[in-house]
Amino acid sequence: MNPNDTENQNAAPQAEPAKDAAPEAAAAAPEADPIAVLEAEKADLKDKLLRLMADMENLRRRTAREIADARTYAVTNFARDMLNVADNVRRAIESVPEEARSSAEGAFKGLIEGIDLTERDLLNTLERHGVKKLEPQGQKFDPNLHQAMFEIPNAEVPNGTVLQVVQSGFVIGDRVLRPALVGVSKGGPKAPANGNGSEAADNSSTAS
Repeated sequence: MNPNDTENQNAAPQAEPAKDAAPEAAAAAPEADPIAVLEAEKADLKDKLLRLMADMENLRRRTAREIADARTYAVTNFARDMLNVADNVRRAIESVPEEARSSAEGAFKGLIEGIDLTERDLLNTLERHGVKKLEPQGQKFDPNLHQAMFEIPNAEVPNGTVLQVVQSGFVIGDRVLRPALVGVSKGGPKAPANGNGSEAADNSSTAS
């Protein structure tokens, strides 16, 4: 017998190579449904698109509102300065007694008419730019538009009625440029509520 044959018989049999388990594991795992994956991606993209559209619409509205406000209120500071001019013109008119106005002749009459025309033209110019003069005489006191300076005893008109305008008020757009300084009635019947959440009688007590 060949000694090599004996060595071959005593040698341990070689182990068979292990089979690759990865393909079996991959086969055992469930495969993702491609349609479900596409539907999920579609839903995600749709959600992102809707959010983007909502953001763009909000941006558009905000930009339009800011542009409108800029157009309306761009002249606020200038208009507030011009109110001093309007006040001076009004003082010039009121400095002339009514008797002198009615009997004025010649150059003096022309001067008075010129001042009146200047005031009307100034107020019309301000109004073209969104600045309007308040006319509170005889109206119910509104703390959003008026500032009560004093009270006037009067039992014939509803309590809190504006009886005297000390200084004219102006608004620009929806905002108060300058509240009207007024005197309000006191001692009359209670004024009906005007829906602005305030009573004229109570507010008139804030007069300085």
